[in-house]
Amino acid sequence: MSKSIEERGYTTADVLVSTEWVQQHLSDPRVRVAESNEDPLLYSSGHVPGAVEIDWTRDLNDRVRRDYLNRAGFEKLMRRIGAARDTTIVLYGDKNNWWATYAFWVLQLFGHRNAKIMDGGRLKWVKENRPLSREVPRYQTTNYQAPERDDKQWRAFRDEVLRHVERRLPLVDVRSPEEYRGERLHMPEYPNEGALRGGHIPGALSIPWGRAVNQEDGTFKDAAELRKIYADENKLRPGDEVIAYCRIGERSSHTWFVLTYLLGFAKVRNYDGSWTEWGNLVQVPIENPSAEVKDEAAA
Repeated sequence: MSKSIEERGYTTADVLVSTEWVQQHLSDPRVRVAESNEDPLLYSSGHVPGAVEIDWTRDLNDRVRRDYLNRAGFEKLMRRIGAARDTTIVLYGDKNNWWATYAFWVLQLFGHRNAKIMDGGRLKWVKENRPLSREVPRYQTTNYQAPERDDKQWRAFRDEVLRHVERRLPLVDVRSPEEYRGERLHMPEYPNEGALRGGHIPGALSIPWGRAVNQEDGTFKDAAELRKIYADENKLRPGDEVIAYCRIGERSSHTWFVLTYLLGFAKVRNYDGSWTEWGNLVQVPIENPSAEVKDEAAA
Protein backbone atom coordinates (compact mmCIF):
# COMPACT_ATOMS: atom_id res chain seq x y z
CA MET A 1 0.00 0.00 0.00
CA SER A 2 1.36 3.43 -0.94
CA LYS A 3 2.20 5.98 1.73
CA SER A 4 -0.30 8.68 2.60
CA ILE A 5 0.61 12.24 1.61
CA GLU A 6 1.44 13.06 5.24
CA GLU A 7 3.87 10.13 5.46
CA ARG A 8 5.97 11.04 2.43
CA GLY A 9 8.20 13.62 4.09
CA TYR A 10 7.31 16.65 2.00
CA THR A 11 8.28 20.12 3.17
CA THR A 12 4.74 21.40 2.58
CA ALA A 13 2.50 18.34 2.57
CA ASP A 14 -0.76 20.29 2.85
CA VAL A 15 -0.36 21.63 -0.68
CA LEU A 16 -1.51 18.19 -1.84
CA VAL A 17 -4.86 16.54 -1.18
CA SER A 18 -5.92 12.97 -1.91
CA THR A 19 -8.72 11.85 -4.20
CA GLU A 20 -10.53 10.64 -1.07
CA TRP A 21 -10.27 14.12 0.49
CA VAL A 22 -11.70 15.69 -2.66
CA GLN A 23 -14.65 13.31 -2.74
CA GLN A 24 -15.36 14.11 0.90
CA HIS A 25 -15.40 17.85 0.13
CA LEU A 26 -17.48 17.89 -3.06
CA SER A 27 -20.27 19.75 -1.27
CA ASP A 28 -18.02 22.01 0.77
CA PRO A 29 -18.82 25.65 -0.16
CA ARG A 30 -15.33 26.69 0.99
CA VAL A 31 -13.72 24.49 -1.69
CA ARG A 32 -13.74 24.93 -5.46
CA VAL A 33 -12.46 22.02 -7.52
CA ALA A 34 -11.07 22.93 -10.96
CA GLU A 35 -9.98 20.72 -13.84
CA SER A 36 -7.24 21.90 -16.19
CA ASN A 37 -6.24 19.67 -19.11
CA GLU A 38 -4.18 19.54 -22.27
CA ASP A 39 -7.01 17.66 -24.00
CA PRO A 40 -9.91 20.14 -24.37
CA LEU A 41 -12.47 17.33 -24.77
CA LEU A 42 -11.86 15.58 -21.46
CA TYR A 43 -13.79 17.94 -19.21
CA SER A 44 -17.00 17.67 -21.25
CA SER A 45 -16.67 13.87 -21.37
CA GLY A 46 -16.87 13.68 -17.58
CA HIS A 47 -15.25 15.46 -14.64
CA VAL A 48 -15.23 15.47 -10.86
CA PRO A 49 -18.80 16.41 -9.86
CA GLY A 50 -19.02 20.15 -9.24
CA ALA A 51 -15.63 20.87 -10.80
CA VAL A 52 -15.24 23.94 -13.00
CA GLU A 53 -12.95 24.02 -16.01
CA ILE A 54 -9.91 26.28 -16.24
CA ASP A 55 -8.64 26.11 -19.81
CA TRP A 56 -4.96 26.99 -20.07
CA THR A 57 -5.28 28.84 -23.37
CA ARG A 58 -8.69 30.45 -23.03
CA ASP A 59 -8.63 31.32 -19.33
CA LEU A 60 -5.00 31.84 -18.33
CA ASN A 61 -3.35 33.47 -21.34
CA ASP A 62 -3.64 36.85 -22.97
CA ARG A 63 -5.57 36.54 -26.23
CA VAL A 64 -3.27 38.81 -28.25
CA ARG A 65 0.31 38.76 -26.99
CA ARG A 66 2.33 36.00 -25.38
CA ASP A 67 1.70 36.64 -21.72
CA TYR A 68 -0.68 35.71 -18.95
CA LEU A 69 -3.94 37.41 -18.16
CA ASN A 70 -3.77 40.67 -16.23
CA ARG A 71 -5.39 41.49 -12.90
CA ALA A 72 -8.76 42.32 -14.46
CA GLY A 73 -8.74 39.07 -16.39
CA PHE A 74 -7.82 37.05 -13.31
CA GLU A 75 -10.56 38.72 -11.28
CA LYS A 76 -13.07 37.92 -14.02
CA LEU A 77 -12.00 34.25 -14.05
CA MET A 78 -12.20 33.85 -10.28
CA ARG A 79 -15.55 35.64 -10.10
CA ARG A 80 -16.94 33.39 -12.83
CA ILE A 81 -15.99 30.19 -11.02
CA GLY A 82 -17.46 31.50 -7.77
CA ALA A 83 -14.18 31.83 -5.88
CA ALA A 84 -13.39 34.30 -3.12
CA ARG A 85 -9.97 35.21 -1.75
CA ASP A 86 -10.35 32.62 0.99
CA THR A 87 -11.72 29.84 -1.23
CA THR A 88 -9.58 26.71 -1.36
CA ILE A 89 -8.91 26.03 -5.05
CA VAL A 90 -8.16 22.35 -5.70
CA LEU A 91 -6.66 21.73 -9.13
CA TYR A 92 -6.32 18.50 -11.05
CA GLY A 93 -6.07 17.38 -14.68
CA ASP A 94 -4.64 15.06 -17.29
CA LYS A 95 -0.98 14.39 -18.10
CA ASN A 96 -0.21 13.70 -14.42
CA ASN A 97 -1.26 17.24 -13.47
CA TRP A 98 0.89 19.20 -15.97
CA TRP A 99 -1.73 21.82 -16.54
CA ALA A 100 -3.01 21.69 -12.97
CA THR A 101 0.41 22.75 -11.68
CA TYR A 102 0.58 25.33 -14.47
CA ALA A 103 -2.73 26.82 -13.30
CA PHE A 104 -1.51 26.59 -9.69
CA TRP A 105 1.61 28.55 -10.70
CA VAL A 106 -0.51 31.29 -12.33
CA LEU A 107 -2.62 31.49 -9.16
CA GLN A 108 0.57 32.17 -7.21
CA LEU A 109 1.45 35.05 -9.53
CA PHE A 110 -1.74 36.69 -8.28
CA GLY A 111 -1.17 35.77 -4.66
CA HIS A 112 -3.91 33.16 -4.27
CA ARG A 113 -2.01 31.04 -1.76
CA ASN A 114 -4.98 28.90 -0.75
CA ALA A 115 -4.54 26.46 -3.62
CA LYS A 116 -3.86 22.72 -3.71
CA ILE A 117 -3.20 19.92 -6.18
CA MET A 118 -5.19 16.68 -6.16
CA ASP A 119 -2.46 14.03 -5.99
CA GLY A 120 -2.70 11.66 -8.93
CA GLY A 121 -4.91 13.97 -10.93
CA ARG A 122 -7.56 12.76 -13.32
CA LEU A 123 -5.78 9.43 -13.88
CA LYS A 124 -6.06 8.35 -10.24
CA TRP A 125 -9.65 9.58 -9.87
CA VAL A 126 -10.77 7.56 -12.89
CA LYS A 127 -8.72 4.48 -11.94
CA GLU A 128 -10.44 4.42 -8.56
CA ASN A 129 -13.85 4.49 -10.25
CA ARG A 130 -14.85 7.66 -8.46
CA PRO A 131 -17.91 9.54 -9.74
CA LEU A 132 -17.81 11.62 -12.94
CA SER A 133 -20.35 14.17 -14.14
CA ARG A 134 -21.05 15.91 -17.44
CA GLU A 135 -23.04 18.66 -15.77
CA VAL A 136 -21.36 22.05 -15.99
CA PRO A 137 -21.86 23.70 -12.59
CA ARG A 138 -22.88 27.31 -12.14
CA TYR A 139 -21.87 29.18 -9.01
CA GLN A 140 -22.88 32.53 -7.70
CA THR A 141 -20.59 35.25 -9.01
CA THR A 142 -18.24 36.73 -6.42
CA ASN A 143 -16.56 40.10 -6.13
CA TYR A 144 -13.03 38.67 -6.15
CA GLN A 145 -10.35 41.35 -5.74
CA ALA A 146 -6.83 40.47 -6.86
CA PRO A 147 -3.52 42.30 -6.49
CA GLU A 148 -1.46 43.17 -9.53
CA ARG A 149 0.33 40.17 -10.97
CA ASP A 150 3.77 39.71 -9.38
CA ASP A 151 6.26 38.08 -11.76
CA LYS A 152 9.35 38.65 -9.63
CA GLN A 153 9.32 35.67 -7.28
CA TRP A 154 8.17 32.78 -9.46
CA ARG A 155 8.80 33.80 -13.07
CA ALA A 156 11.98 34.18 -15.14
CA PHE A 157 12.42 36.12 -18.40
CA ARG A 158 14.98 35.64 -21.17
CA ASP A 159 17.41 38.38 -20.06
CA GLU A 160 17.35 36.96 -16.54
CA VAL A 161 18.06 33.50 -17.97
CA LEU A 162 21.02 34.90 -19.89
CA ARG A 163 22.43 36.37 -16.68
CA HIS A 164 21.75 33.05 -14.96
CA VAL A 165 23.83 31.28 -17.61
CA GLU A 166 26.65 33.82 -17.29
CA ARG A 167 26.72 33.30 -13.52
CA ARG A 168 26.74 29.50 -14.00
CA LEU A 169 23.71 29.04 -11.78
CA PRO A 170 21.63 25.87 -12.05
CA LEU A 171 19.05 25.44 -14.79
CA VAL A 172 16.80 22.42 -15.07
CA ASP A 173 15.64 21.28 -18.52
CA VAL A 174 12.59 19.13 -17.79
CA ARG A 175 11.93 18.09 -21.40
CA SER A 176 12.50 14.65 -22.88
CA PRO A 177 16.10 13.52 -23.43
CA GLU A 178 15.52 13.73 -27.20
CA GLU A 179 14.59 17.40 -26.93
CA TYR A 180 17.52 18.10 -24.61
CA ARG A 181 19.96 16.50 -27.05
CA GLY A 182 18.54 18.52 -29.94
CA GLU A 183 17.15 15.50 -31.79
CA ARG A 184 13.60 16.81 -31.54
CA LEU A 185 11.88 20.17 -31.11
CA HIS A 186 8.90 18.70 -29.25
CA MET A 187 8.10 15.61 -27.23
CA PRO A 188 7.99 12.24 -28.98
CA GLU A 189 4.56 11.63 -30.59
CA TYR A 190 3.92 15.37 -30.87
CA PRO A 191 4.40 17.52 -34.01
CA ASN A 192 8.09 18.30 -34.33
CA GLU A 193 7.72 22.09 -34.42
CA GLY A 194 7.88 25.25 -32.34
CA ALA A 195 11.49 26.37 -32.65
CA LEU A 196 14.08 27.00 -35.36
CA ARG A 197 16.91 25.44 -33.37
CA GLY A 198 17.17 22.40 -31.16
CA GLY A 199 19.30 21.67 -28.12
CA HIS A 200 19.35 23.12 -24.63
CA ILE A 201 20.46 26.19 -22.69
CA PRO A 202 24.17 25.89 -21.85
CA GLY A 203 24.84 24.23 -18.53
CA ALA A 204 21.26 23.03 -18.04
CA LEU A 205 20.70 19.75 -16.24
CA SER A 206 18.49 17.20 -17.98
CA ILE A 207 15.89 16.06 -15.43
CA PRO A 208 12.68 15.04 -17.23
CA TRP A 209 9.62 16.17 -15.27
CA GLY A 210 8.04 12.70 -15.34
CA ARG A 211 10.70 11.25 -13.07
CA ALA A 212 8.92 12.95 -10.16
CA VAL A 213 5.72 10.91 -10.50
CA ASN A 214 4.68 7.31 -10.11
CA GLN A 215 3.59 6.31 -13.60
CA GLU A 216 0.99 3.78 -12.46
CA ASP A 217 -1.28 6.33 -10.77
CA GLY A 218 0.22 9.78 -11.38
CA THR A 219 0.96 10.45 -7.71
CA PHE A 220 4.12 12.25 -6.65
CA LYS A 221 7.06 10.18 -5.46
CA ASP A 222 7.94 10.58 -1.80
CA ALA A 223 10.50 13.13 -0.63
CA ALA A 224 13.31 10.60 -0.26
CA GLU A 225 12.89 9.47 -3.88
CA LEU A 226 12.71 13.07 -5.09
CA ARG A 227 15.82 14.06 -3.17
CA LYS A 228 17.66 11.16 -4.78
CA ILE A 229 16.78 12.53 -8.22
CA TYR A 230 17.36 16.24 -7.66
CA ALA A 231 19.93 16.38 -4.87
CA ASP A 232 21.91 13.15 -4.97
CA GLU A 233 22.07 12.65 -8.74
CA ASN A 234 22.08 16.29 -9.86
CA LYS A 235 23.61 18.07 -6.85
CA LEU A 236 20.84 20.66 -6.45
CA ARG A 237 20.49 22.19 -2.99
CA PRO A 238 17.50 23.91 -1.37
CA GLY A 239 19.37 27.21 -1.20
CA ASP A 240 20.23 27.26 -4.90
CA GLU A 241 18.78 29.80 -7.31
CA VAL A 242 17.16 27.50 -9.87
CA ILE A 243 15.39 28.20 -13.15
CA ALA A 244 13.30 25.44 -14.72
CA TYR A 245 12.17 25.39 -18.33
CA CYS A 246 10.60 23.14 -20.95
CA ARG A 247 8.93 24.11 -24.23
CA ILE A 248 6.18 26.54 -23.18
CA GLY A 249 6.31 26.40 -19.38
CA GLU A 250 3.76 23.73 -18.49
CA ARG A 251 6.08 20.79 -17.80
CA SER A 252 8.51 23.07 -15.98
CA SER A 253 5.70 24.36 -13.74
CA HIS A 254 5.36 20.75 -12.56
CA THR A 255 9.05 20.64 -11.62
CA TRP A 256 8.78 24.12 -10.07
CA PHE A 257 5.97 22.75 -7.88
CA VAL A 258 8.00 19.70 -6.86
CA LEU A 259 11.13 21.66 -5.96
CA THR A 260 9.31 24.52 -4.23
CA TYR A 261 6.62 22.76 -2.22
CA LEU A 262 7.64 19.13 -1.90
CA LEU A 263 11.38 19.64 -1.38
CA GLY A 264 11.44 23.14 0.11
CA PHE A 265 13.61 24.96 -2.43
CA ALA A 266 13.15 28.68 -1.77
CA LYS A 267 14.43 30.24 -5.01
CA VAL A 268 12.95 28.38 -7.97
CA ARG A 269 11.53 30.24 -10.96
CA ASN A 270 9.73 29.01 -14.05
CA TYR A 271 10.97 30.28 -17.42
CA ASP A 272 7.66 30.09 -19.28
CA GLY A 273 9.19 31.46 -22.49
CA SER A 274 11.12 28.20 -22.48
CA TRP A 275 12.36 26.58 -25.69
CA THR A 276 9.79 28.11 -28.02
CA GLU A 277 11.37 31.46 -27.13
CA TRP A 278 15.00 30.46 -26.60
CA GLY A 279 15.14 28.22 -29.68
CA ASN A 280 13.94 31.13 -31.84
CA LEU A 281 16.14 33.89 -30.44
CA VAL A 282 19.01 35.34 -32.45
CA GLN A 283 22.54 34.95 -31.08
CA VAL A 284 21.71 33.30 -27.76
CA PRO A 285 24.01 30.46 -26.69
CA ILE A 286 22.81 26.90 -27.34
CA GLU A 287 24.32 23.50 -26.70
CA ASN A 288 23.23 20.89 -29.24
CA PRO A 289 24.92 17.49 -28.85
CA SER A 290 23.11 15.99 -31.84
CA ALA A 291 24.41 18.72 -34.18
CA GLU A 292 27.94 18.21 -32.88
CA VAL A 293 27.71 14.46 -33.62
CA LYS A 294 26.49 15.18 -37.16
CA ASP A 295 29.36 17.63 -37.70
CA GLU A 296 31.89 15.05 -36.54
CA ALA A 297 30.38 12.42 -38.83
CA ALA A 298 30.54 14.78 -41.80
CA ALA A 299 34.17 15.75 -41.14
